[in-house]
Amino acid sequence: MSNNATIEQWEIFQVGTRKSDVTVSERIRVLQQFETDTGVDPTHALPIDIVRWYRSHRDIWGPSTLYTYHSYLKTWFKWLQLQDIRLDDPMLKVGTVKQPKRKPRPVADEHLITLLNVNMMHRTRVMILLAALSGMRCIEIAKFRGDHIDLPRGRILVLGKGGDEEWVPIHPVLATTAETMPARGYWFVSNSTRPGQHVRAKSVSQIVGDAFRRANVPGSAHPLRAWYATTLLADGADVRTVQELMRQSSLANTQKYLLASEENKRAAINKLDLYRAVA
Repeated sequence: MSNNATIEQWEIFQVGTRKSDVTVSERIRVLQQFETDTGVDPTHALPIDIVRWYRSHRDIWGPSTLYTYHSYLKTWFKWLQLQDIRLDDPMLKVGTVKQPKRKPRPVADEHLITLLNVNMMHRTRVMILLAALSGMRCIEIAKFRGDHIDLPRGRILVLGKGGDEEWVPIHPVLATTAETMPARGYWFVSNSTRPGQHVRAKSVSQIVGDAFRRANVPGSAHPLRAWYATTLLADGADVRTVQELMRQSSLANTQKYLLASEENKRAAINKLDLYRAVA
């Protein structure tokens, strides 16, 4: 809990409205960082306080970080207004921050093979397989249970963002892997601060990232999810099907994974003819 009573109220409100643990913790962390960096209670922050905070980190934050932090502050001040804690919204005077266009960066096929050939703990390998063969996010992997597998129907239950539940077909490799994991309860139980509870999403991200580093190839958990989507689309799956398999609410988000392959790009370049205009 925060030492700031209003931030603590917001934290309770978000938990009560079933925001994800990651979303809540990140929003609270950013508000606390603002308060520490500026010495200003974010409840009473002025537009100039916010802009000065942005400016003080312009050489540290990338465009994505700035956009994310800006969106957190917008949500915070909207909540203050809804709760009649504050009458004005300083973000209206701060202005907008453009969302950077980011292209998916799927793990290369050869790098995925290299990764899977590295010696690692069994549960690390299972985390990687869940990301690559079912497109699970870190939080979804962290919460996965043996009870979520329905082998007779060939499917698995994914607990998505916002408490959404979705049954998706299980890959044969995952079906075989399931036989090596607990049939009931969490697959990835915390060994330290949360006995009996599942590991946190950050732990999954760190464990998978460490495996990539040991394999000496670029990548992390999210590029495994990107590999899942781009490979499905490249192999002929339609966008709507991939959208449902990825458990995405927007078709536009799925369409970002429609990447032209390097081979197709190279073939297109090789067809350029300098003498075409002369002929």
